[in-house]
Amino acid sequence: MPKPFLRPVAAMLCVALCSTAHGYDLPGLNLGSTSFYDGSPAPAGPGWYLEEYLTYSRASRFNDANGDKLGLPRQDLEVFAPTTQIIYLGQPWANGAMPGFTLINTSLAHVDVDDGLNNAALSSRAGLGDLVLGAFLQLPTLTRADGSPVLTQRIEADVSIPVGAYDRERSINPGSNFWSFNPYYAATYWFTPKWSASGRFMYLWNGKNNDPQAGFGDVSDTQAGQALHANLTLQYAVSQAFSVGLNGYWLKQFTDTKVDGHAVSGRREKVWAAGPGMLYAFSKEDVLSVNLYFEQGAENRTEGDKLVLNWLHKF
Repeated sequence: MPKPFLRPVAAMLCVALCSTAHGYDLPGLNLGSTSFYDGSPAPAGPGWYLEEYLTYSRASRFNDANGDKLGLPRQDLEVFAPTTQIIYLGQPWANGAMPGFTLINTSLAHVDVDDGLNNAALSSRAGLGDLVLGAFLQLPTLTRADGSPVLTQRIEADVSIPVGAYDRERSINPGSNFWSFNPYYAATYWFTPKWSASGRFMYLWNGKNNDPQAGFGDVSDTQAGQALHANLTLQYAVSQAFSVGLNGYWLKQFTDTKVDGHAVSGRREKVWAAGPGMLYAFSKEDVLSVNLYFEQGAENRTEGDKLVLNWLHKF
């Protein structure tokens, strides 16, 4: 039998922030950070790119395993987290495919938790999060007879390295203190030259945390469960530079969290979100997107709203 462990409010609010996902066991994830034309290659061709994300989120529900609000006087979590991504897109191979690699880091710039109890255990810290390294292959673009795109695709494998700031006594940390493997497949399909849809479909595997958050009690290690998650968009090109549309994300944890090697039921996370978005290309070298999300159906997670600003620049 597994060792007994505590799960007070502080443990329920444990948030490992990498991409500003607010969960109880899972690390931070790309939930809505990427959206329009996600399967397409970088617009200005091979070279070095800088991508900056600014994410502001506010949650007003801390949900249990049934999706019901926890019984707290107040439920308010406010987070601001910038993310920096460096991308290198290589020269095309003979078949048109382009290799590349990426480096991502998210900082926790501001976090404020109010449960109405003045709970000192709900402490947090700012600082740098874990480092994500990825290698990808941008597949050849499929086109129509007139040369317009039909389908663009990319496959990528990302590894999250636990170098971010972490303190087991704090309920909210920039770093997760465990390794993660998060590969994905992304695609954009054009129904017409103006209407298209994009999706990024991701799998998550997490390693062990050998210094687990204090809310788990006297245990040696924990391991968050595996999950599937996706970002989806439907976009319309108003002009060559300006697009609008709907975007959303979905997350479902499908294996149990383990404590000292034993599966613990009732901790699987789930959430989905949808909202409006827009993209404006000042040029091929500078592209800005803005996305708003309203979360629904959260289980074992916070539930709220999220605003993501994304700027892509070619050096």
